[in-house]
Amino acid sequence: MTRKSIKEIIVVEGKNDTLKLRRYFDCDTIETNGSAVSFAVIERVRLANARRGVIVFTDPDFPGGKIRQTIDDEVSGVKHAFLPKEAAKDEQKGKIGIEHAALADLQYALEHAKVSYSEEEAKTFVTSDDLLQAGLTAGEGARRKRERLGIILGIGYANAKQLEKRLRQFQISRQEWADAVNKLEKELRDDNE
Repeated sequence: MTRKSIKEIIVVEGKNDTLKLRRYFDCDTIETNGSAVSFAVIERVRLANARRGVIVFTDPDFPGGKIRQTIDDEVSGVKHAFLPKEAAKDEQKGKIGIEHAALADLQYALEHAKVSYSEEEAKTFVTSDDLLQAGLTAGEGARRKRERLGIILGIGYANAKQLEKRLRQFQISRQEWADAVNKLEKELRDDNE
């Protein structure tokens, strides 16, 4: 098997994530070794982003989200790759992590990594009314819809309060939004048939 080369340096949580990614990809990683990201790690991420670019690829859980947010706050312009929890779950051990994901899920997440933008840079036409109208903020199935939408758009899961911010952060255009909502509605119809 030929391993695909990844230009950007991938920020992961630990050694097992690095081993899993290197099994399938020709890549370099920076390991945070926990959710308390040190100044030294931030400086390495900053340098890596300036030289080659960075993809933050942390576990889809609270500590992974904390690491992602810390790096995003400190280093602007990094890309983010997201895995849904189901794709990162070890069913036998009940653990969640990048190291448990299948090759296809890892490839999809890395190929669909998106750049994060600050509030000042982000401009979107998606409003809180759009979220409400799509049934994403309240009502039966809203959480499940947000989970699916996050997968479709490649921006990960966000709760109702954070979804609008996440859409701005990743500069989801009005057209991307409409296409994703249409796809979501089609999936829901297909599931109910």
